[in-house]
Amino acid sequence: MKQITAIIADDEENLRIGITTMLEQLWPQLTILGQAENGIEALSLIEKIRPDIAFLDIQMPGMTGVEVAKKSAGLSKVVFITAYDQYAVQAFESEAVDYILKPLTMDRLHTTILRLKNQLGAKDDTRYVDEKLKKVIQVLENRITPDYLRLIKVKTGDDLRFVPVSQVLYFKAEDKYTIVQTAGHEFLIKTPIKELENTLDPNQFWRVHRSAIVNIDKIKIVKRSFTHQMMVGFDGINQCIRVSRSHEHLFKQM
Repeated sequence: MKQITAIIADDEENLRIGITTMLEQLWPQLTILGQAENGIEALSLIEKIRPDIAFLDIQMPGMTGVEVAKKSAGLSKVVFITAYDQYAVQAFESEAVDYILKPLTMDRLHTTILRLKNQLGAKDDTRYVDEKLKKVIQVLENRITPDYLRLIKVKTGDDLRFVPVSQVLYFKAEDKYTIVQTAGHEFLIKTPIKELENTLDPNQFWRVHRSAIVNIDKIKIVKRSFTHQMMVGFDGINQCIRVSRSHEHLFKQM
């Protein structure tokens, strides 16, 4: 009997752990070959190990799940992990492309597993399956536009200012605050890094460390420190942001 394999791609570690645990309970015969925390890593995994199934979060840094599915079409069956509204869900269901709606539940995952088993056991026309996926991707790309954050509200003394997100070089967690750094100013806000990340365009803002998000449009240089630590520098300021080793692969793709 052929071994069924899968990968799981989501930028939230807790979700990756949760879905892995659920799959182990509901489908012990399934082998998880790898996990990815961003779209670039997910695409690399799919191309390298060709899993039967790819569980892809739609919103990931580096490359969205939709972009990964588009670039890897035909290599794996796709199950989207999504927090989208009912409109998007209808698009999935109308084309029989499966999805898991956040927050995940055992019942919903069980239904997905049954559908996957049926699909894997059937002799589907691959071209027909690919066409269904293409239709869903088209809906997600053309009709559902994520409402990314455009302005950051900050206080300067007693005044309130709105800073365009496009001007931000980086966000960095600092004690109980988050630093909002532009070329000319440093502001403090109380919004946590993780909460900010979910509102920013993942194609423009990359999480490079558990405490830092950078605007890749503003990066001037990527270099190594004397301790061989990867650092990114920006136009207009002398400060650099450290890139954790688990995120260095993002820049190897540039």
